[in-house]
Amino acid sequence: MSDDEMNVDDVGGVRRRGRGFQNGGGDDSTAAAEPTYETLETPAASNTVDTKAARSVEGWIVLVTNVHEEATEDDLMDKFAEYGEIKNLHLNLDRRTGYVKGYALVEYETLTEAQAAISKANGTTLLEQDLQCDFAFVRPPPSAPKHGGRGRGGRGRSASPGRRR
Repeated sequence: MSDDEMNVDDVGGVRRRGRGFQNGGGDDSTAAAEPTYETLETPAASNTVDTKAARSVEGWIVLVTNVHEEATEDDLMDKFAEYGEIKNLHLNLDRRTGYVKGYALVEYETLTEAQAAISKANGTTLLEQDLQCDFAFVRPPPSAPKHGGRGRGGRGRSASPGRRR
C-alpha cells in the first residue's frame, strides 16, 4: 500500500486523552482550575475533643491492662463505674489456671465517659498493681494511597494463569 492510498491526517501533534492530560479543545482555564469537592461531617469530627479512637459497633471500648490475676468483675465494676455507665465488661480467664489473663475490656456508651475512664484510671492501683488504660480500637494513621492494593512492593507470588497481563 502506498502513501497515496492511505488516509493520513497531518494535524500536527499527538492527541492524548485521559486524566493526566489537558483536554485539547475548549477553554484552558477550566482544565487548569483546582477541583472542589464536597465533604460530609462525621459524628466523630463534630466532637470538640480531638481523638484517635474508633467506635466499635455498640460503644467505646477501653482496654485495661496489667489487671491482677485474682481480680474479679465486681472489682473492675466498682473501679470503672464512677466514670460512667458501663454497658459491658469482659474479663477473660485462662483456661488452664482459671485466673485472669491480665487484661479487661470495659465498654461505655459515650466517648466522654470512655475518655474520663482512661484519663482518671490510667496509673491507678487495683489489688496492688498499676492499671494501664487506652482505647481498644484506634484509627490507623493516614498513609499514601496503595497501588492496586498490593501494599509493599509487588505481588510477592505468581499470578494465576488466567490473570496474567
